[in-house]
Amino acid sequence: MINTQVEIAGVEFKNPVMVASGTFGSGEEYSEFVDLDRLGAVVTKGVANVPWPGNETPRVAETPSGMLNAIGLQNPGIDLFIQRDIPFLRQYDTRIIVNVCGRSVEDYREVVIRLANQPVDMLEINISCPNVKEGGIAFGQDPNAVESITRACKEVAAQPVIMKLSPNVTDIAAMARAAEAGGADAVSLINTLTGMKIDVETRSFVLANRTGGLSGPAIHPIAVRMVYQAAQAVDIPVIGMGGIQTAEDALEMILAGATAVSVGTANFTDPEASVKVVEGIEDYLRRSGASDVRGLIGQVS
Repeated sequence: MINTQVEIAGVEFKNPVMVASGTFGSGEEYSEFVDLDRLGAVVTKGVANVPWPGNETPRVAETPSGMLNAIGLQNPGIDLFIQRDIPFLRQYDTRIIVNVCGRSVEDYREVVIRLANQPVDMLEINISCPNVKEGGIAFGQDPNAVESITRACKEVAAQPVIMKLSPNVTDIAAMARAAEAGGADAVSLINTLTGMKIDVETRSFVLANRTGGLSGPAIHPIAVRMVYQAAQAVDIPVIGMGGIQTAEDALEMILAGATAVSVGTANFTDPEASVKVVEGIEDYLRRSGASDVRGLIGQVS
């Protein structure tokens, strides 16, 4: 008998596998290909207080072992999300984690307040967004800003709060500690790494935004390292993501200290990737004699 259940901030998950924000919409478009009931959680696309149109096109480019995206967090806004997406996800036996984005502390707080009476399980705060009131630097690149926005969201949140950390920093452990100091219930990492692609024939940027977020297998070793460092630095749970394609990739994250994992870019090449990861973890537990996935968390530490 194996046990794949994990717990984060009092919320129980049937297994530790989620789908990463921005790679799965809010579940509906994948539901005809993927059994959502098999997932530990669906993490929704980022939701803001008002609709965001996103960046100019082209805004996606393939790279060796990965992809660049500069979508710009296009989303329909909190009103439509509450009306359409939450009722859809409530049909399934999976946890609902809402990714929240904003351009100011007030933006984040407005969405968090709107979600307080909604039937969702957790909130994931995307602090890779640019802080328009501080010259455009991402909230997640300054530990003082990380602690401040975490505290501001926690003050008004009815659900546990996960802070999604940016890898575009010198010291990821410092950012994790700042989130913990601000009252975060968990941290998730890594978000995408900033990258660029140039077309040498046209001598122009491939993305209209010039830069984009690099994701996919290319960033996995970096993500594993950062998950390990964050898990060593804080006492709150860590959710690992970044280039997970297989159960082995996910197990690396868990052994490094992650309580749960999120599958992202792999969903674009194989819509069933997340369920295959679930099945692979179950198979590993049977083969290895490690009957409880919780016993694997941080085993390399």
